[in-house]
Amino acid sequence: MQNNPYQSLIDALIDGDRDKAYQSASELLKSGIPKERIVVEGIHKAMEMLDGKCTAEQFNLLELMLTGRAVSTVIDLLYKGDQSGVASRETIVLAALEGDIHDLGKSIVKTVLMGKGYRTVDCGKDVTIEKIVETAKKEGAKAICISGLISSVMPQIKRLKPSLEEAGCGDIAVLAGGAALKQATAEVLNVDYVGITAFDAGKYIDTLLGYSHDQS
Repeated sequence: MQNNPYQSLIDALIDGDRDKAYQSASELLKSGIPKERIVVEGIHKAMEMLDGKCTAEQFNLLELMLTGRAVSTVIDLLYKGDQSGVASRETIVLAALEGDIHDLGKSIVKTVLMGKGYRTVDCGKDVTIEKIVETAKKEGAKAICISGLISSVMPQIKRLKPSLEEAGCGDIAVLAGGAALKQATAEVLNVDYVGITAFDAGKYIDTLLGYSHDQS
């Protein structure tokens, strides 16, 4: 029976083994597999498995940190060449909301957007709505990407668009994604779009701002 070609990478990421993850991703690239497929079938699958373990009983911060380092190593391998140029497109703000210390998904979205030429402003994790609105207004952002692993951030994200309206920048699009948020609809979260994968955000923003999907 044919083994899953991404399984070695998935296992390495879950184990937090940076060297093995780098080697596995390198082999996938050499075999001609596009980097987008490596992200979706390898990194995303590993993150989904890890997300499933992040319950109150099983949450393991060290495990999450080790996986994060391994993911960063693979992302650097896949996209380091794409990030060397000067940003030529509009500004996008990214953040993980207050109470959420998970930012692996946000980091991948950031890398994808940078690869497309967008200027990204990363507010980090555990960020308040007020800080996100302030940053987006100051930086002249066209969109805000919010990542959420835990469902407790959902009431916060519902406040984001009204807060933007109050600040006079209600035209800024709000996108949501992550294990907790992708289970809800855009209407429920009061956002413009909910993405399933990191690439969904980039494609939506491309369409919103009038670009073709010419980069993965």
